[in-house]
Amino acid sequence: EERRRDLTKTVRTRVEEAKIAVRNVRRESLDEARLYEHEKLISEDDMRRAQEKLQELTDRYIREVDHIGSSKEAEVMEI
Repeated sequence: EERRRDLTKTVRTRVEEAKIAVRNVRRESLDEARLYEHEKLISEDDMRRAQEKLQELTDRYIREVDHIGSSKEAEVMEI
């Protein structure tokens, strides 16, 4: 029982690390898009669309990570 709780804590830690990784990718992509906008390679409208699309993707992958984490926690606790 105690070992399962420890494993659940490990799962939660890994889920949080995955969320941070997804947010870091979003930040890097936004920085790159801002650089393109600053260099006039893309318009403000393209920048806005890129931000919205990145946010949608970020939300989707964070939901997926949460779902996988919840499934794994349940799996660990049922053994």
